[in-house]
Amino acid sequence: MTTEQTTTSVTGYRLLLPDQWAQVPLRHGTENAVHRILEDAYTRIPKEAPPDKVGPYKRELARRFRRAVAQAQQTKGLDLYLPVKPMGGSDFNFSLGASILVSESLLPRRSGVKGTGEPTDVAVQLLSRDGVDGADLSSGEIDGALAVRHEYVAAANPDRSAELPSRRVEYIVSVPGDPDRWFVAAFSTIGGGNPRDELAEALVEWFDAVMANFRWRQG
Repeated sequence: MTTEQTTTSVTGYRLLLPDQWAQVPLRHGTENAVHRILEDAYTRIPKEAPPDKVGPYKRELARRFRRAVAQAQQTKGLDLYLPVKPMGGSDFNFSLGASILVSESLLPRRSGVKGTGEPTDVAVQLLSRDGVDGADLSSGEIDGALAVRHEYVAAANPDRSAELPSRRVEYIVSVPGDPDRWFVAAFSTIGGGNPRDELAEALVEWFDAVMANFRWRQG
């Protein structure tokens, strides 16, 4: 690898996701993406569906989807990914029981530290500051960058429309060439209603596989 290649700045990222998942940009083009995803979902409503059921279904689907997007925007995230197509069969509904929220974090350095700092210093702080009971923390490397993996179960929070507890997995990845910037990919699922059930376990393994194939875009 040449010197020019190693110093090229990161301009984005790439996640390889199945076609059933859709990306909603949270800073620009959000409304266009929401409209396109909803219109696509409406086309999968069976033609034989009773007309008096279609209208309420569309309104409820739009309400739930827009609420999920609005909540993600409150976190000042970059992108939200949601499963919006059925995995197979004739079911035209889609579930909002899982999500991936991508954001960027500028983490403060230790007091008195000047110049470039080592990402490992920040990783140690991340691994030691967690206060969630039963959390699983580990560190490693993703596409050549230091990464911290944080897994835990979040309690239900009806005030934020979280009626059920959820399984959370966060990957916090150091952006190459910029020790202050960290990429965050946060996965959440309610599983089959229990954040520790077999479905939740399978989805967590799936998300780990997604992150194993994570790549930076450089330019």
